[in-house]
Amino acid sequence: MYSKIAVGNVKKSFKDYAVYFLTLTLAVCIFYSFNSMGTQKALIKMKSVSTLMKVMSYTSVFISIVLGSLILYANNFLIKKRKKELGIYMTLGMGKRKISTILVMETFLVGVISLISGLILGIGASQGLSAFALKLFDLPINEYKFAVSTGAIVKTVLYFGIMFLLVMIFNVFVISKYKIIDLLTAGKKNQDVSFKKPIIYLIAFILCAVSLGFAYKSILKVGLNVLDPMFLISIALGILGTVLFFFSLSGFILYVVKKNKRVYFKGLNIFVVKQINSKVNTNFISMSLICLMLFFTIVSLSVGIGFKTVIDAGIKKSTPFDASISVQNKDEGYNIEDVLNKINLKISKNEKSVAYNEYLIGMKASDFLTTGDFKKEDVDFVKLSDYNKILKFKNEKEVNLNKDEVLILSNNNAFMKPINEKIKNNNKINIKGKEYLIKNPKAIEENLMTAYGTTSFFTIVINDEFLSGYKISKSVLNVNYLDKNREKYNKKYEKRQDYGKGAYILGISKDAVYSESMEETNVLIFIVIYLGIVFLITSMAVLALQQLSEASDNIERYKALRRLGANKKMIDKTIFVQIFIYFSLPVSLALIHSVVGIKVTSDFINNLQKIDINSSALVTALIFIIIYAGYFYTTYVGYKNIVKNNL
Repeated sequence: MYSKIAVGNVKKSFKDYAVYFLTLTLAVCIFYSFNSMGTQKALIKMKSVSTLMKVMSYTSVFISIVLGSLILYANNFLIKKRKKELGIYMTLGMGKRKISTILVMETFLVGVISLISGLILGIGASQGLSAFALKLFDLPINEYKFAVSTGAIVKTVLYFGIMFLLVMIFNVFVISKYKIIDLLTAGKKNQDVSFKKPIIYLIAFILCAVSLGFAYKSILKVGLNVLDPMFLISIALGILGTVLFFFSLSGFILYVVKKNKRVYFKGLNIFVVKQINSKVNTNFISMSLICLMLFFTIVSLSVGIGFKTVIDAGIKKSTPFDASISVQNKDEGYNIEDVLNKINLKISKNEKSVAYNEYLIGMKASDFLTTGDFKKEDVDFVKLSDYNKILKFKNEKEVNLNKDEVLILSNNNAFMKPINEKIKNNNKINIKGKEYLIKNPKAIEENLMTAYGTTSFFTIVINDEFLSGYKISKSVLNVNYLDKNREKYNKKYEKRQDYGKGAYILGISKDAVYSESMEETNVLIFIVIYLGIVFLITSMAVLALQQLSEASDNIERYKALRRLGANKKMIDKTIFVQIFIYFSLPVSLALIHSVVGIKVTSDFINNLQKIDINSSALVTALIFIIIYAGYFYTTYVGYKNIVKNNL
């Protein structure tokens, strides 16, 4: 008998509270999809994928806590809405233990249905995620194979099994605390919403505007400099401003709309405004949290998806050769070719190489640049003959310089912008008391060696005679392989060791730079996407559940509207407007936050490499709209059903 009641209750819940089941299914789907990455054979051998799966396992623990909290919240909402039903069970003589048994059965059924539907959807979604991963790791798409991860299935069942077990325990505990009188009268109790004086909301709104304005201005100024105290202050003020916004919103909106009598008394607007105000007043903390999670989602997905392109472009610029090995010591002036002979590292017939030297003459970037803080940054000098050897090595046209001409090289945006501005205003530079003409109209974007990042911060190419009296500060050998067996040569040049008096030998291969950068970048991108989607679903689910909770709480109010002459069409329109406004409030502020957040993040990345987030922003918008529209529609239909069934 109990199992029949449990099955009937689950069927009824599916109809009225589809949001709950939609959330559970999506949660299982996403959890499985991201934890099944290691199954794709083309990815298994890659070191970065093994690292990704390790990080993913730790992240999944945090995600499970977030999803577990969401499931408990949603379950608590369902129990709250069923108080009257549970009271009737008790009135008919059913004991609390038997009611608990029914709830345990219901939770078990819901868990099984959600797991099965979520896993089926997840197996399909994981194939698309695997294809995306192959593209991200620069592997041919024809290596893709359909795969189902038994390990990810077991992990998903285990994690969500624990979550549903906690829900069962929670339900038993809650039922044991209820009294029959409280259950039977729950539907007649209205939440006491207290509104403060309008002046309090006005002051809160002004403080909100000041906090957010100062936070935006400060973060735009300091950027992502986490060491600057203003960075943390800006974050704190942004959070405070968000909370104050939603706290002040209820009283502020009510005050403004009341002043406009035409709007306030038109149709059922007075009812809609009171409903929105009471809900925002009650849930301003949760709405603030939702807004911040949506902000993280929008920024992380918009910038994160396009970050891969930026990193790839940056790697291409910083690795012009298959390998580079250098020795650095400005006191001794070591030459790389002599050093390699002494450590018995020979260049084979299957390799091409070119060597060049860098010199320091005591000139700082601040001697030329008037904007920016470059006091500590040295200017590197390279002989014209060495630079031409590099150009010839790359099959590029060599350059000629007169005695009073120089070239300026830079491959770092923080230097390039002020250098280009300076050249535009004055194309001459003073070096050791003599003026030289800068031949190039703007800084030449070029790395002279393969490195983990841009090494040409501020490099001047000058005629050989000028540097004849200076010691070598760094000597570099650039190598290109003629043999396809790259791994053998990579091991040969990937060296890090001390040499002589304070000198240091450093060898770097293009493949090593790409591998390490790809590992860090791809792990970051996947984690950001994982967290972003989970936060988006959590935010939408909480908004939906809060609205459905209001539907049940306000049945008597809708009955009163009906008695006053409101027809079904008017009530449906009221429900639509109410849900639309409630869903839009946190999204709107999150979008404003995101404009600033994307600007700050983009500026930070642009210092390394120019970024174009148009395509990634479009993908983010598509994901956001699909999930937002899905939850909005499901909430609207569920809300209408609850009102319709009780009128």
